[in-house]
Amino acid sequence: MLYESTRNLTHLLFFFEATSCSGCGPGYRDPLEAMKGPREEIVYLPCIYRNTDILKPDYLATVDVDPKSPNYCKVIHRLPMPNLRDELHHSGWNACSSCFGDASKKRNRLILPCLVSSRVYVVDVGTDPRAPRMHKIIEPTDLYWKCDLAHPHTSHCLGSGQIMISTLGDPSGNGKGGFVLLDGETFEVIGNWEAPGDSAPMGYDFWYQPRHNVMISTEWGAPKALGNGFNPADVKAGLYGKRLHVWDWTTHKRVQTIDLGEEGAIPLEIRFLHDPLAAEGYVGCALSGSIFRFYKTPVNNWSAEKVISVPSKKVEGWALPDMPSLITDILISLDDRFLYFSNWLHGDIRQYDITDRRNPQMVGQVFLGGSIVNGGPVKVLDKEFTCQPPCVIKGKKVQGGPQMLQLSLDGKRLYVTTSLYSAWDKQFYPDLIKEGSVMMQIDVDTAKGGLKLNENFLVDFGAEPEGPALAHEVRYPGGDCTSDIWV
Repeated sequence: MLYESTRNLTHLLFFFEATSCSGCGPGYRDPLEAMKGPREEIVYLPCIYRNTDILKPDYLATVDVDPKSPNYCKVIHRLPMPNLRDELHHSGWNACSSCFGDASKKRNRLILPCLVSSRVYVVDVGTDPRAPRMHKIIEPTDLYWKCDLAHPHTSHCLGSGQIMISTLGDPSGNGKGGFVLLDGETFEVIGNWEAPGDSAPMGYDFWYQPRHNVMISTEWGAPKALGNGFNPADVKAGLYGKRLHVWDWTTHKRVQTIDLGEEGAIPLEIRFLHDPLAAEGYVGCALSGSIFRFYKTPVNNWSAEKVISVPSKKVEGWALPDMPSLITDILISLDDRFLYFSNWLHGDIRQYDITDRRNPQMVGQVFLGGSIVNGGPVKVLDKEFTCQPPCVIKGKKVQGGPQMLQLSLDGKRLYVTTSLYSAWDKQFYPDLIKEGSVMMQIDVDTAKGGLKLNENFLVDFGAEPEGPALAHEVRYPGGDCTSDIWV
């Protein structure tokens, strides 16, 4: 009772503070103000059953991450989707800090695009944040017929109140990087964001920076190449991406394409610096194991340069003789000081000080499983790299490698999950399918840099009531450093 009363009082005080400022809407006035926000108490994660032996729908899990709570590290609610094999993946908001100046907006709907089925679920998290409920279902035919798009991925709210979702392809499974616009009130499909006939050849993630009149998008691969796992021949066939696409934010036209070459193969997550005046950011390139810095040039076009490289490892006992690190997620702290990224195959998370934007310096590293572990089938031939001990937390051996990342607002806690995409999970980490994924927490040294596993924190999705599940992206109810954009 004491815990509940204290928690309710904290929520009431925060609500009063957030709503008493003149004209403020959802989120925070600026990134540094966001760093002063309340500690996260619950998080939302999509959990996937596609490509497992369990014939159950994917679901949205609500997890208690408040160390003062009796339900700490427990799933306290599950919202099953009404369909099978959707492949929930990433999530976004109906409103975020981009709408801070509009007091009529509320962050109360979570947008859940489905990577395979092409549905989009709109979930009510406002009525009861600890027990989300379904609000609306956008069927794939709406995306097909109104936009000629499919396989939605990243969802961002816009300052206009609309919602924008990137796509990987067209309804036939070919690559097509377009953007679906939703009405922020009715959640009806409005149509395409991009100018007619101006879609990119492939799509994946995007980030916009209105003060520079720009949006930049990335490329994963053609959906027909992704469906059953990774085939290196598809890279040679041009079915995976290596380009950044630069868009005019006002006209919605694609004005430039930056070819990153083989050193930038499969550019996935892209992040501008959080400072809305910044004209630069970083993108993680999965297959090449590299981080590129993109930036605005003195002649007002855009360019990119490689600033971090994680070399592939010579190995035996694996599918290929060279194992890439496979950088699958990156994020930037809200003060634009640290860059974090995960190497899903090599098994480590790295922290870089990016104060010198062109010369990032590694200040933290922690290994959390991966494919190169003692006692495993893979033997490393490189002398400078040795196998790491298996990651075991509370008696649970972590299957898979570190993948999706989410940082607390104050930058002191990094949440990590281990599932990438069910078809690739099944291919590279079959035991992950059998035993389920986990969520871990890393303690971050924000003064000098440094990462340390919190051995008292574990959310085991292998122990779910319907069977082991694959948990993916982490989202905070009040917004976070990968959902909110300042304009």
